[in-house]
Amino acid sequence: MASMLGAFVTDFFTYETTKSVVVKSWSVGIVNRIIQLLIIIYFIGYVFLYEKAYQLNDTGVESSVMTKVKGFGYESNQVLDVADYVYPPQGAGVFSIITKVIITDNQTQGLCEEVSPCSCFQTPKSYFVTGRCHKAFNASKGNCEIQGWCPVENVSLGREPMVDVNNFTIFIKNSIRFPVFDVTRGNLPKHMTSKEIKTCSYHPVHNPLCPIFRVADILNSTGQDINDVATLGGEIGINIKWKCNLDWDEEFCKPEYSFTRLDAPFAKNQVSRGYNFRFARYYKKDDGMDYRTLFKAHAIRFDILVTGNAGKFSTVPTLINVVAALTSIGLGTVLCDIILLNFMKGADQYKAKKFEEVSEAQIEASLSQSQCSQLSLKQETKNSCDSGAVSLSNELVP
Repeated sequence: MASMLGAFVTDFFTYETTKSVVVKSWSVGIVNRIIQLLIIIYFIGYVFLYEKAYQLNDTGVESSVMTKVKGFGYESNQVLDVADYVYPPQGAGVFSIITKVIITDNQTQGLCEEVSPCSCFQTPKSYFVTGRCHKAFNASKGNCEIQGWCPVENVSLGREPMVDVNNFTIFIKNSIRFPVFDVTRGNLPKHMTSKEIKTCSYHPVHNPLCPIFRVADILNSTGQDINDVATLGGEIGINIKWKCNLDWDEEFCKPEYSFTRLDAPFAKNQVSRGYNFRFARYYKKDDGMDYRTLFKAHAIRFDILVTGNAGKFSTVPTLINVVAALTSIGLGTVLCDIILLNFMKGADQYKAKKFEEVSEAQIEASLSQSQCSQLSLKQETKNSCDSGAVSLSNELVP
């Protein structure tokens, strides 16, 4: 038992290495070195320098956005300010600038006719219809009667859009936090004074850190026509991207702004183009009856989208990628073996040197020789494993 345990321990603590064959071939050697060089360039240039795989990354940013719109505009010979055209007024990361309004005044609960004529012999498509149809004598079509807020909204009475929205400005205040590294940053540059921030205007080259954006610049960067967007409405995305290398000072962690038309896939649709919504203001008459003013607003909706990625040197990802790089260098050997075994002259000789083939007959012969070497000689007779004959001992030989 002790000998078996000793043999197991000895076998366990042995080291086995692969057999190496040196092939002196210029073509194969050049291919091998080129592959290794390309792998090294890939890992150093792309993986480590460009992708910064040696860093621990944090993409789960915590973000807060506050907005403020400024500007005056004319709509239907009326001067509108921020309280008139910004909805909702809280200054959140999603807000709308109203550019066109259809107003239906003095609506009360009651019975009235639809604006569009319908067939009196068909089921009306309006909600809460009474089933009656108002039409002239001998007319094939009339107006269906409905129950609800009357008079009914007439969308054909639209006003001209407010194109002065071009000159409006949007102030964006954004703060983010990378919880993994406990780093907090804001988009207001520390070197800018209060006067500079109020008077600056964002420009991607000359003033990329200014937090004030002209609506005209945003629409121009997305390739949109102000008349089309102001008439039907639209949805614009303001993207704030934070990509920070925390191996450097935190002051180098700055935002990058970009703009896109989010509803672009629907711009060519025949239905549901643009962006609009309805809201109402309610009043009460002296006799206690409720009435309201209905607004159908076409607006430019702005969605502020914040993304972030911060990285900092860490030992674990560095070691993992270094091991991956060293392992990948061996791919050159695999490719060279494929070339040598299949496409080069002398492939059979290379196979003979690299691989040793063992048949079952060779295994059986080896086992037989091993058994014969372990047989002990008897005093009188012994068996010969080579001939199978019985040999007599020396004492019986005359």
